[in-house]
Amino acid sequence: MDNMYSECAEGQNMTSSTPNLEPKFTLVVLVLLAVLMVLIALITVLGNGLVVLAFLVNKDLRHRSNYLFLNLAISDFLVGAFCIPLYIPYFLTGKWMFGRLLCKLWLVVDYLMCTASAFSIVLISYDRFLSVTKAVTYRIQQGMTSKTVVKMVAVWVFAFLIYGPAILIWDRVAGYSIILDGECNAEFYYNWYFLLCASAFEFFTPCISVAYFNMHIYRDIQKRKRNRLQSTVNISKQVSVPPTEKNVLMADHCSLKEDVSSPDSETEDSLSTSRTQVQSVVTDGSHQSRGYSITPDNDQSVALRAKTRSKLNRDKKIAKSLAIIVCVFAICWAPYSLLMIIRAACCGECVNEFLYEITFWLLWLNSSVNPFLYPLCHAGFRKAFMKILCPKRFVIQPPALAVSS
Repeated sequence: MDNMYSECAEGQNMTSSTPNLEPKFTLVVLVLLAVLMVLIALITVLGNGLVVLAFLVNKDLRHRSNYLFLNLAISDFLVGAFCIPLYIPYFLTGKWMFGRLLCKLWLVVDYLMCTASAFSIVLISYDRFLSVTKAVTYRIQQGMTSKTVVKMVAVWVFAFLIYGPAILIWDRVAGYSIILDGECNAEFYYNWYFLLCASAFEFFTPCISVAYFNMHIYRDIQKRKRNRLQSTVNISKQVSVPPTEKNVLMADHCSLKEDVSSPDSETEDSLSTSRTQVQSVVTDGSHQSRGYSITPDNDQSVALRAKTRSKLNRDKKIAKSLAIIVCVFAICWAPYSLLMIIRAACCGECVNEFLYEITFWLLWLNSSVNPFLYPLCHAGFRKAFMKILCPKRFVIQPPALAVSS
């Protein structure tokens, strides 16, 4: 493997020893590409900057789950503010003009931000997974941000450890460098087994994790939906039978069982209210008419079913958003991750350079799309964005003076 890496390095040096004086693009193509790249950088900066600003301005957004959105927005913002602008002239001219020191800094920041973005997506998916499958525990811990902050810091540390040390000290450990003057690539550019191991942590594991969370949420929602339908059928049968004390107790038991199957923050209050009504009905059972014995219990069951239905609909929206996350993340990351490994294995001879560049930009495009995938699907962020972009619509108007007739 080391011999293959050396051969790739020598081949790269031989092909790069002769300077290429021909322009890389025609003038028209150069202008179009420059405009497109600058546009992507602006969208990335403005979109993620708006998320960070909304979080800082609106105190209502400062709770556990939204800290993860902030972490994602910071990494994506730095991609648009630092990584893309430095790469644009390098891509258009084919020459790195900022020196070796800034090259290494750019590589560290680029790999760090992209990896931190992927890990932040996993954390957001895991957080939504908990909000659906363990709703009561999740809401109790909603105000505890210390554990969330620890997870955010762990994302950055782990993301740095995957690529950072290799970028900084690879040439010192190897004793030589394969990077020529005017180029800016990582020393492991053609080391396919290192790239394979790194991609397993950077792409394959996050993608599988997010897909697992999404599938588990979907199965949980389907199971609760079947339970709710079955409970509705049982309650309907109970209401159609003459209301003896046993039937009233069974109907209330069905409604209580339905709520336990889908825990909510208001479930305990509803359960205690139901028990009180059951005791009241049992005490007055022989003296009440059919209408009075059924109506309170039936009203309570309807209220509980409405709450269950509302939570189920909310969880369905979460499942749909996670499905979009899986698809977009896979579309943006899979082509680059696979071509990067294949390109290194064949010393760059079996992968078209233009195709590789497209996958490279597709990876960065994920940072531009993220602000629209996550916070814009969140009602709290949408309201905060409107306050920032259209402040006049949220100005408190003074009360109108009463006009005497």
